[in-house]
Amino acid sequence: METLLIALQNTDIGVLYALAEVWSVSTVKLASDEVAPTLTNAMLTPSRAEKVWDMLDDDARGALQMVLANKDRKMLKTQFELLYGKLEKMGRNQIEREKPHKQPKSVAQALYYRGLITEGFEKNKGGHIVPIVYIPSDFADVLPIHKTQYANLKDEVLSEGENLHSVANTPLEPLDDSDLDNIQLADTAIVDDMTTLLAYLRLHSAGVEGDSFLPSDAERILPAFLKPEIERLTFMLCVGVNAELIHVQDGRAYPRRDGSQKWLGLPRWSQIKHLADAWRTGDIYQELWHVSGLFPDPEAFAYDPLIARQSVLGFLASLPPKNPKAWWGVQDFIDTVKATEPHFQRPDGNYDSWYIRNAQNEYLRGFESWDAVEGALIESFLYAPLHWLGFTDVAEDAVRLNAYGRGFVGLAPFPQPNDSEEKVRVLPDATLTVSRKVSRADRYQVARFSEWQLGAEPYAYRITAKSLEMAQEQGITPAQIEAFLKRHTDALPAPVSRLLSLTQAGALAELTLERLIVLRTTSPEVLDRIYNEPSLRRYLGARLGEMAVTVRADTLEKFQEALTLAGLRAEFIG
Repeated sequence: METLLIALQNTDIGVLYALAEVWSVSTVKLASDEVAPTLTNAMLTPSRAEKVWDMLDDDARGALQMVLANKDRKMLKTQFELLYGKLEKMGRNQIEREKPHKQPKSVAQALYYRGLITEGFEKNKGGHIVPIVYIPSDFADVLPIHKTQYANLKDEVLSEGENLHSVANTPLEPLDDSDLDNIQLADTAIVDDMTTLLAYLRLHSAGVEGDSFLPSDAERILPAFLKPEIERLTFMLCVGVNAELIHVQDGRAYPRRDGSQKWLGLPRWSQIKHLADAWRTGDIYQELWHVSGLFPDPEAFAYDPLIARQSVLGFLASLPPKNPKAWWGVQDFIDTVKATEPHFQRPDGNYDSWYIRNAQNEYLRGFESWDAVEGALIESFLYAPLHWLGFTDVAEDAVRLNAYGRGFVGLAPFPQPNDSEEKVRVLPDATLTVSRKVSRADRYQVARFSEWQLGAEPYAYRITAKSLEMAQEQGITPAQIEAFLKRHTDALPAPVSRLLSLTQAGALAELTLERLIVLRTTSPEVLDRIYNEPSLRRYLGARLGEMAVTVRADTLEKFQEALTLAGLRAEFIG
């Protein structure tokens, strides 16, 4: 941050004259450009700093201590003003009338017009320029911090909005896991379901509108998932695009062949990290638009999901208990963020410019709606994306980071366990069973040349004449399928080998099945008469003997009418 001298040189001259009174600096013989250097020398004198410090009341000291406790001795101006009042900027004449340096109306005025804090600007994580309140580092070194009665605040229970500086540096209290309800441990099922999704898109593609699949395609995809949740499917589409596994063209989603093939060949831990890193840096999935009960107007305000996402990940790196296996309260987590960095997703601190409705169609505006919007968003992060990615174990109003989660937020190295791969089982009836320990690349290939048996555990597929025809349309030959299966079994079951051989010889393509009606007559002469009538002969198929012939099933009703007109009575059986 800037030094005290630079800060004062950037301060209005009217404020400098007020500070000169506070710090007992005579300005009678000073030119205007000499005021800031002379004032700097006085303010950096420890004895004078202690004298001004003693002028403060407990509230002002607590506020100053809060700024000092933050990294780089700074905090967002909007956050500071929310707790300690508006930092109203006055000109020289107004200062002379109202004397805020002698009769401050708020804690903010008491500190600013005595030179203990100054205002500046910086670029936040989202690239926005935001106003801040800070204490120059050389000035902070001379302040008599040891004299404050708030030195041991970390041991006190603080009320909301009062001297909150220690909260952000104090880990949350751990919970007793024996009291938790509805525990849901995180897993890596998103890797398996992403494999299923890529295979489906390779075979069928799928319609997309906005950031979601069309409902008709979602209904066909979800039954094949381990976790058939519609919101999770939307998340996977967005992450898949960011991870360069999926591309959308003309309203249809397809797998990216290079990206998906590379990802399918990675070990499971690396596949998880690849998806998580794509989510961390991607802007397609906008969490605020997917919080249950919130209805933002996408046309009414600009929203950057990276700002909130990076902030929440930062909170997760600093607030949970030090015991890595400890659970902590979701509401405690939300309350701490509200107390220490409430504007984490609104850098300008403006709570009136976003158009967000609740389920009752009421607009949520003002800081009083913080819990309904920001609080709900934080909770959604913990229970949705972070849980879907396999990073948070969740319970009713309780969460903890697992090993993958701690690695993702930087609290530990990201785990890299070895995959224990199994092989595809080939059954005599041409059913293939595939456990989750089979490589995702191999299951993806199985899904391309077989019919999916939904709802099976482990995964089950079956090779049929139809699936082999589908495989050939993709350029997958029976010989390639046979070679693939032989990598997984010492000897192919005879029926499977025979099926593949017949397909390779083209025999299956020569067989057709068609539903027909058989007409039987009481004598050869009756059948001859029917053949001699053009109005009847048109409905006949192959002759099956002297007194039988086939009739196409789709013409049966018209054939009946033609027989009646020809004076022939027919008895229909079945």
